[in-house]
Amino acid sequence: MSTFITRLPGTGTGPRLAVKDLIDLRGTITTAGSLAVAESAAPAQADAPCLAGARAADAVIVGKANLYELAYGASGTNPWYGTPVNPLDPDLVPGGSSSGSAVAVADGDAEVGYGSDTGGSIRIPAACCGITGLKTTHGRVSLAGVWPLAASLDTVGPMAVDIAGVALGMALLEPGFAVTADAATRLGRIRPAGIEVDQRIDAAVDAALDRSGIEVVPAELAGWQRARQANNDVIDGEAVVSNASLLADPVSRARLSQPVLDSLIEGEEQPPELYRRALEFQRDWRAEMNRLLTEVDLLVLPTMPGFPPRLTDQARFPYTALTSPVNLSGLPALALPVPSAHTLPASLQLIGPAGSEDLLLATGAVIEAAAGYRR
Repeated sequence: MSTFITRLPGTGTGPRLAVKDLIDLRGTITTAGSLAVAESAAPAQADAPCLAGARAADAVIVGKANLYELAYGASGTNPWYGTPVNPLDPDLVPGGSSSGSAVAVADGDAEVGYGSDTGGSIRIPAACCGITGLKTTHGRVSLAGVWPLAASLDTVGPMAVDIAGVALGMALLEPGFAVTADAATRLGRIRPAGIEVDQRIDAAVDAALDRSGIEVVPAELAGWQRARQANNDVIDGEAVVSNASLLADPVSRARLSQPVLDSLIEGEEQPPELYRRALEFQRDWRAEMNRLLTEVDLLVLPTMPGFPPRLTDQARFPYTALTSPVNLSGLPALALPVPSAHTLPASLQLIGPAGSEDLLLATGAVIEAAAGYRR
């Protein structure tokens, strides 16, 4: 039960698809990984629009995948439905919030998993489970019928074991999608100030880039830490609005797990000025990211600053340190596993201009082939 909240019979002739259980699927309850939601929810009367392409392709929807409650956390654990087991090591977190989708793909239950990403929730579980995940450009994939966390940051995207699988997932989300771009020829390597990255991860990313043969140049990007905080402030401010009905009902409020309730209370107590200032900074941050992407084709850095922590150490890990600023920009980003000196893979992250998903995948395919990582 820990991987899927709802297992489905899976009829169809197309690819096998796991759907994160905050995406409406006709005839099933959308729980958002929360008993507080599940106990009052009725089965969805219609699919979320993002499932239309999968239906047209006769995809086999194998189940509604588990997640961190309300998608409001990055470890991937869930006290109500169990924690999906990381196939690389059961003692490690699976990463979240899209943990069930990542594990379903990594275990072979699905060829494609749909996840959502507000601060890293596709890329982080992809990194933890040794698979590939794509955060799409904000607004590219419809969010109608998707339980919101922070609507101005939320995105839906695909996860798979490799680039080809993610391209398939994009074609399901957006019929007609194809990777037609040539791979990038010039990458900007960023090393955000103030974030300590495991040397084995940095070395693995640099080695994969070196083997790819793509030109890599240093790139300076000031304001990363401010962007992290601004993204958090936007999430906290908007999550309270998204979950207002749960907070207003004493029974539902009491059914939320303590970490999620604490985060929502923090959002309730957040001064409005913090949210307003975060939105002001967001405009400048987007401009700076877009400016830098006129100098290079794509930006590159690790997906996470360390290898996935043990379940017993989950609370102290900086999961979103290298992902959440990308959400603030609205730009697309790809997480790709690469070999490392550790027994676990590292994860390389590519960031591109708005709408450059095909460029990210074309470039990712070159790095994937050169790096030679195999699960």
